Order: sequence, then structure tokens, then C-alpha cells
Amino acid sequence: MQRYQLYIDGQDVDPQDGVWFESHNPYTGEPWAEIPRGGQADVDRAVRAADRAMREGPWAEMTASERGRLIHRLGDLIAREADRLAELEVRDNGKLIAEMAGQVKYLPQYYYYFGGLADKIEGAVLPLDKKGYLAYTRYEPVGVVAAITPWNSPLLLMTWKVAPALAAGCSVVVKPSEFTSASTLVFARLFEEAGFPPGVFNVVTGYGAEVGSPLVEHPLVKKVSFTGSDVTGKRINEQAAGQLKHTAMELGGKSANVVFADADLEQAVFGAISGIFAASGQTCIAGSRLLLHEDIYDAFVEKLIDVASQARMGDPMDPETQVGPVTTPAQYQKILDYIEIAGGEGAKLLMGGGKPTREDIADGWFLEPTIFGDVRGDMRIAQEEVFGPVLSIIRFADEAEAVRIANDVRFGLAAAVWTRDMARAIRMTEKLEAGTVWVNTYRAVSFMAPFGGVKDSGLGRENGQDAIYEFLQTKSVWINAGVTSGNPFVLR
Repeated sequence: MQRYQLYIDGQDVDPQDGVWFESHNPYTGEPWAEIPRGGQADVDRAVRAADRAMREGPWAEMTASERGRLIHRLGDLIAREADRLAELEVRDNGKLIAEMAGQVKYLPQYYYYFGGLADKIEGAVLPLDKKGYLAYTRYEPVGVVAAITPWNSPLLLMTWKVAPALAAGCSVVVKPSEFTSASTLVFARLFEEAGFPPGVFNVVTGYGAEVGSPLVEHPLVKKVSFTGSDVTGKRINEQAAGQLKHTAMELGGKSANVVFADADLEQAVFGAISGIFAASGQTCIAGSRLLLHEDIYDAFVEKLIDVASQARMGDPMDPETQVGPVTTPAQYQKILDYIEIAGGEGAKLLMGGGKPTREDIADGWFLEPTIFGDVRGDMRIAQEEVFGPVLSIIRFADEAEAVRIANDVRFGLAAAVWTRDMARAIRMTEKLEAGTVWVNTYRAVSFMAPFGGVKDSGLGRENGQDAIYEFLQTKSVWINAGVTSGNPFVLR
């Protein structure tokens, strides 16, 4: 098996304790790589290297334009290595090569965008109500950033943090998921080739208690950016709050895909399938709640099942495969548990519901695309994030009821509306409690469009110009231009 090393201070290094753990291929269920099991000492070494890079090294002295050129060069290297990185991700997390290749080949655009944005962040001269002073603002990097990333799209979701952080002038320590660390470790080697000074980018792999917690709590870390479950995110936010660290949390979702009777039903069916069965439902923006107007409920469900039942399940490395395995055994069992819970609560199983019987995929962590009908909004299957290929269908009678059902969850990451009535579409985008609302489409993202949640779906925004300000802090500067000092005991 391939044995990987940590990436700290510009070098590949062994974990201090000399321990590795196995990473498994979800398609075969077999181990394929050995990942370094980092610990507190490795975290401390990485964070101190990142802090030195910001304070003493050439990174601290670079102009914003120079940083931007390095980031742009990194984008070029990612484009060169895209096929290899995509294959690593598929082997590690079981997602489709068609999807992962598309994601990785799109990554350079993020680095080009934020590399170009690096020297476009401008302060301002402030108009004052006091004569004799010049005042202006400047933006400065917050400091060392801890980027904690999930297992479903490792490089894409890491990039959403790293690209703006680098553009802002920060240094970064990445802690990838223990289930999908290989691609991040290989990606790290591109930084040296791109010309980044040592310590600007570091990767420490391992488990949450042994790497994640020490990283969040390290006194030299000034910003924590996390993507993952809301339970873990809240715990990390509490840890960070003890030292008043900046945080950004991109957490779970229970997104509503709302289809009105006047929608283009064929496109809406494809949107519903994309929303829940793409990536085997292992995405925070999964449209796991399908809200159907009662007038089209039966016809829509019939068409949905007809199309979804034809999805090709199999080897994720095959470009023709449409449904791959679940990434981890724990997640696999969690999804099965939710399917059982849904049946116990009275939801009607319309399709799927278990492990496929085909011999060629018997060793992998595969689950059939699953659809439940007659779901009520108060059922656990409609309230809790399953993070798998399980769809809950809920009826509604009118626009007001659709809004009430859609908003009646503690999450607010994304939502979609399907209608030909643009007035209705605009009303719905205003009323739906979500950070992203799509109209007549689903699962579209861009480096130019801010992304993030409301309610329990998180804090802060990634992507777009909003993202770089997550890694900057504002300094106000006052210059006395000739004011004679008065009473020293009185506020100026």
C-alpha cells in the first residue's frame, strides 16, 4: 500500500509518534493507503511553522500582487495534476470519477479568481467630524488559519477555505477527514513547486481528538474554518470561543426542493434526482426533502421513480456509473438506521431501501437510491440530516404551506423552487430561510457566488468576494495633521 507523510514547514515528514492508519476504498471495502496518525506535537510543529511564515518569512514581506502570482501559479499546477488528484479522491471516498474529475478540473478557477482578488482589497479614507485629522482603514490578515475539511469533496471544500485565506495573506494548517486524507497530502506538494515559502501551507492528518481539538485550541491559531456536521461544528465553535477566535462554520442541511404545479415537470424530476442521488446523497446541499404540490404529486412520483430506478450503480472509476458507494462504514450504517426509522414512523417506502444484491458490488458500501412518500414534516426523516441517497416526499396545498414546511427545520443551507411563475419564484426566494436558493435548477455553485447557511447550517460565507473578508480584519488609522493637544483628560 501507498504510505503517505505529513506536510509541515515545506517538507514531507513522518508523524512524531511513528504511527499510521489504513484508508479504505469504499468500492471494494479494502485498505489501499496508510495515512499518518498525527498528534498534538505534530499540530504544534505545523502551527508554529505557519506562524513563523506570517511573521518572519518572505510570505510576510510579499506584496499582495506577489501573493496573487503564486496563487495563480498554484492553479496552473492543479490543472496539470487534475486527473491524478481526481483518481485519488475516487479511490478514497468512492464518489464518481465523472463528478470528481469535474470538481478538480474546476479548482484552478478558484485560485485564479482569488489570486486576482488578492491585490484588489482596498481600505478607505474616512470622512471625519473632527478637523485636523486624517483617518483611513486597512485590511490585514487575521493570522494562522485552521482549515478542517470533510470527506465528501476534500479538495473542493478545502479550496473554498484555502484560496481566499492565501489571498488575504494568511497561512494555513489543514486537518482533512481521517477517511479521505490522501488527495490533500498529494496536493500539498504542489505548494513547494509553485514557490510558496515553507510554512504557508501545512497538512496534519489524523483523528479529531488527537489533531482536530489541539489545532482548534492552539493559541497561535486565530481563525477556524470548518465544514462538517452541525454537532461537530457547534463543539468546535465552543472550543474556539474560549479564546475568542474567529470562526466560519459550513454545517449540515435539510434542503427543500419545492415543485409547483406549473413547473417544467421533466426538468424538475431531473433536479430532484440531482439534488438527492448525485454523490449518493453525501452532500450538505442535498435536496433531501421534495415538496410536491398536491395536484402533481402522483404523476411526479411516477415519473421520478421511473427515471431514478434506471440509475447505473457500480464502479465509481467507470465514467458511465451514476451511483457510487457510501464513503464510510459508519455512514453506511447510519443511513440504514434512518431507513428503518422512517418505516417505523409510517413513511411509505416507494423505492429502494437496502443493499443491492448484485455480486459485482457486494463488497462495497452500496445502498439503493431510496424514496419515501407520505412523509410528514414532523418525522425524523424530514427533520434530521441523513447524508445519504434517501429522499422524503411531502405534499403541500399552496404557497403558504410550502413556505411553512420548507422553513420548519433547524437547518437553512439551501433550497430550490420550480415554477414558471417568476413573481412566485421571487416571493419564494425572499421567504425561504436558506443561504442559497435556486430557481428551476439545483446544485449549481461557483467561485464567484457566496455560499453558506443560516440557522444551524452555519456561520460566515465561502466563495465570492465575501469570502476573502472572512480572513481579514479591519484596522483604523488616525493621523494628527496639526491639532494642538488640549485637555489630556478628555476624549479627543
